Amino acid sequence: MTEFEVQGMSCQHCVAAVTRSIQEIDPHARVRVDLERGRVAVESAQSNEALKDAIDEAGYTVVGVGAA
Repeated sequence: MTEFEVQGMSCQHCVAAVTRSIQEIDPHARVRVDLERGRVAVESAQSNEALKDAIDEAGYTVVGVGAA
């Protein structure tokens, strides 16, 4: 599981957008979004770079990556 620190998320629409974007590249990905902490935890077969790109594509900025 990888945890991304993400800027710009503030509501349930943000949660849905990030989750949808990640699941477009990996339909089996498990995604947990913590709005308060600005964190997105992802369990996926995709690379961290691909997941970061998916979050960026949804309109948010990844500012850090680590193990969850």
